[in-house]
Amino acid sequence: MPHAVAVDPSVAALVRPVSADFLSVRVVALDTGMDAPLALAAERMRVSSEMADVTAAVRTMYKRVGLDPTKNRPASEALWRRVKKGDPLPRVNSLVDVINWCSLESQLPFGLYDAGRIEGPVVLRLGHPDESYAGIRKDQVHVAGRLVLADALGPFGNPTSDSARTMVTVETTQAIVVIFAPAGLEASMAEAALAMTRERVHTFCGSA
Repeated sequence: MPHAVAVDPSVAALVRPVSADFLSVRVVALDTGMDAPLALAAERMRVSSEMADVTAAVRTMYKRVGLDPTKNRPASEALWRRVKKGDPLPRVNSLVDVINWCSLESQLPFGLYDAGRIEGPVVLRLGHPDESYAGIRKDQVHVAGRLVLADALGPFGNPTSDSARTMVTVETTQAIVVIFAPAGLEASMAEAALAMTRERVHTFCGSA
């Protein structure tokens, strides 16, 4: 079932997420067919200039909820910095790899979730006091006062790190992608990033 992302009024002036449901995906541990395009993308980004307007808009989104984006880096900026240092894009599984690729090139923070592990409506809001979740390869991610996606079971993702509960694995057959687009950014940029994502997920993960 598709999961529309509702935006709580408290954050509507900060972020305008765009999202896509992929109702039938095939996720493999490693798709060697992605080796060349991922290497090429990383090489291009190493010699390209930072998209200053996008970075500034994402950082402003963080600052407006009281976060220092140099200490709690958006996932997109963390990827860009990793690649600029000469490291390759991380490889996790085919679907995660596609999303990291799209986030790197658009320089927008993405969230990727196993739709089968989401219960009920999804809302983007500020975290409640003492709210947290078990992160992917991390301890508890504390989200009080931060932008967070939540369902009937509680919070499960934000622009920096996502939860172990909803992480995508090779068992995933349905997924939802959320782009945390800052409200101050041209809407066309987020829509272009989403269109690129749809195309690549369809190509490499057989999405429907």
